[in-house]
Amino acid sequence: MTEITIREFTPQDRDWVVAQHAEHYAAAEGFDATFGALVGQIVDGFVSGHDPVAERGWIAQRGEMRLGSIFCVRLDRDTAKLRLFLLVPQAREQGLGGRLLTTCMGFARDAGYGGMQLWTHESHAAACALYQARGWQRISSKPVHSFGQDLVEQSWVYRFLGGQGCRPVEGPGEL
Repeated sequence: MTEITIREFTPQDRDWVVAQHAEHYAAAEGFDATFGALVGQIVDGFVSGHDPVAERGWIAQRGEMRLGSIFCVRLDRDTAKLRLFLLVPQAREQGLGGRLLTTCMGFARDAGYGGMQLWTHESHAAACALYQARGWQRISSKPVHSFGQDLVEQSWVYRFLGGQGCRPVEGPGEL
């Protein structure tokens, strides 16, 4: 079996990232077309204006088959935002999500960010369990109606400790 590699995102990956997110969340959670449109806007913004020193995206693949994505973008001077983290169903439960998350967090730390933040939904239980296991802290959780569904939106944060490791934040304070 061909080894799974993690490589940098290229603009040629754009349509795959958008389609995978739109199709997966429509099938798995009933999300409407506004979700795919949002993902398209996020990826287009990244392609047209990201800072390659401080922002990066990655694609996991086996041979020519793409299996997942994750992005690190600047939220503010001290905080990176994790975005567009997805694994196709056949790539789950193999440790690949952890590899992608480690890649993204390592880049953010090495780029000089003091911490990271992400936004997700409670229904993404496997991802939330991975965040918690890696030391992220959920700082908010609230019911919303988004993408045609009633959801529970969550925000999570993570702080790096002096560039030599990490520590969870103590609460919803400044990042």
